[in-house]
Amino acid sequence: MKEELIRQSIQLFDEKGFTNTSIQQITDALHVTKGTFYYYFASKEQLLYTIHLHYVDELLKRQQTIMNQKQTALEKLSRIITLIIEDMDDVQLEARVFFREMKHLSTENNQNIKQKRKQFRLNVQSVIEQGQDHREISNTVKADLAAFAVLGMTNYCYEWYKQEGTLSTSELAVQYVEMILKGMVANERNDEGS
Repeated sequence: MKEELIRQSIQLFDEKGFTNTSIQQITDALHVTKGTFYYYFASKEQLLYTIHLHYVDELLKRQQTIMNQKQTALEKLSRIITLIIEDMDDVQLEARVFFREMKHLSTENNQNIKQKRKQFRLNVQSVIEQGQDHREISNTVKADLAAFAVLGMTNYCYEWYKQEGTLSTSELAVQYVEMILKGMVANERNDEGS
């Protein structure tokens, strides 16, 4: 039942927003009592924190798996970009709630989530710095700004991407990897016959 409450809440928070969704609406949608809700969660904010914590911890764990691989920095960065974008097939609603509703967390919970988000960004920055150390990535690029740029581009996909659109998440990931890692400057070899 806990997972059902979380799933239903994510859907309602995405549709109506956190503040416009009541505990009563969550329990009514599942045909359970408020007592059932309070058995699992002390408050609606605790439920929101649980959603945030699950999302970011799972992402960090998967990012760490990529970082532990014996690959080049560009391969790792490519896999991290792909991870974020292809995740939309499974957790697009959860991600939107994560990014939109964080402001409704208590100060302590908000700080904890911010720290985890910062760790994810610093991991991306670390991969970029490794790439610079191995001359895979230009040293003229500021690693911290590049990490912010990568995450800004990829995270915003959750707002506009439609699964019924012309690109699958895998195809979108390929486009983003190409754009981020190779840029958009025309290259004669790549553009022949265009």
